[in-house]
Amino acid sequence: MKKMTVLLAAVFALSAPLAVLAMDHGSMKMDHGAQQGKVAHEEVVDGVKATFIIQPMAEAMKGMKMEMPMEMKETHHIHVEFKDTKTGKALTEGEVKVKVQNPDKSDQAKDLMGMQGHFGADFDLSMKGKYGVMCKFQLKDGKTRQAKFWYTVK
Repeated sequence: MKKMTVLLAAVFALSAPLAVLAMDHGSMKMDHGAQQGKVAHEEVVDGVKATFIIQPMAEAMKGMKMEMPMEMKETHHIHVEFKDTKTGKALTEGEVKVKVQNPDKSDQAKDLMGMQGHFGADFDLSMKGKYGVMCKFQLKDGKTRQAKFWYTVK
């Protein structure tokens, strides 16, 4: 009986750090998710719901408990989430390109990288004014789709 008590105590003692690690990982994930920024645009294109979120980099870094690098010129993180409108299932495989037309008519284009359930990249939206955001995406079904919208920085 005494051996069983010691064995159970050892199992609990060894599993406690794992439980703490699991709780910390979960809360870090929630912190990152809680700092998602605002939905800038939603659109349904050929059975796919595209949700665009634009978040200031300072806010994103703060949400991950990181400092903003001094040399970073990008000011905002743009990410898009895709869902099948019939099933509601997240669509996380494919190629996504975004072109941003700046208020001064110059532009910047980037391939968005797949990240934890969405596609994202960082852009320089430091000028005040209206930005045109154009997205071309080809998901796993092979069909090419497009979405575009205006976003204003005040």
